[in-house]
Amino acid sequence: MYVWVNQELVERDRANVDLEDRGYQFGDGVYEVIRMYHGNFFMLQEHLDRLQYSLNEVGIPFNVKEHQVENKLKEIMKKNYIRDGAVYLQITRGAAPRNHGFPEHPEPVFTAYPLPVTRPHQEQLNGIRMTLVEDLRWLRCDIKSLNLLWNVIAKQKAKERGCFETLFYRNENHVTEGSSSNFFGVKNGVLITHPANSFILNGITRQAVLNICKEKQIPCEEKVMSLNDLKELDEAFITSTTAEVLPVKAIDDIRIGDGSVGPITRRIQKLFFERT
Repeated sequence: MYVWVNQELVERDRANVDLEDRGYQFGDGVYEVIRMYHGNFFMLQEHLDRLQYSLNEVGIPFNVKEHQVENKLKEIMKKNYIRDGAVYLQITRGAAPRNHGFPEHPEPVFTAYPLPVTRPHQEQLNGIRMTLVEDLRWLRCDIKSLNLLWNVIAKQKAKERGCFETLFYRNENHVTEGSSSNFFGVKNGVLITHPANSFILNGITRQAVLNICKEKQIPCEEKVMSLNDLKELDEAFITSTTAEVLPVKAIDDIRIGDGSVGPITRRIQKLFFERT
């Protein structure tokens, strides 16, 4: 497998990260995961725009266009003969003697490599279970940061409880998103999802679903749901780059609708698949 390390496309066993890289020591960096279907990246520009936004918000001096990231991503997938899968890329503030403050002259480090991703057919067909976990993450979830420790802990809690994914809540009146996904509810034919603010990551698949709703005139509201609201949902689903659109049939002991995959969720799935 070939990977990018800054300006070099090298074999995996030749790729090295400095011991004092700030991404390694502080989680001081940002990342993206971008899906490829049939040799084409899905919503590539939206991913690159979000990457640049994250870089700007954390103050890492790296310009995505100037460093030709788009061309690098296309080249690495071609070099590895991948037409269906994904690519992971991250940019850190670079290596410097360990100190919490930013280095005076940072030299950001860019790395990227392909991921073997396939469509989760069984979960998309049959639906998944989620579990509620208090959202104890920092308050800049709009930044796609390398700091994912609470997401990791929450995902492990879901695994231990026999669930596919976590559903975060800040308090009883504020449900946010999954540990690696965005959450949608359906009530009386209307889709409901959390507003794109600092409490959630504005997922690219989330954006695709909102675009679909606008084009097909499917009613959709961006508003905060409460824990009690979950009990009244007719349908629910999550979205992410790797999971795409997954129906939710239960959240802990809360059964969603009649426990089966609803017609609006199926329609959103179908319309999304047509775009990939």
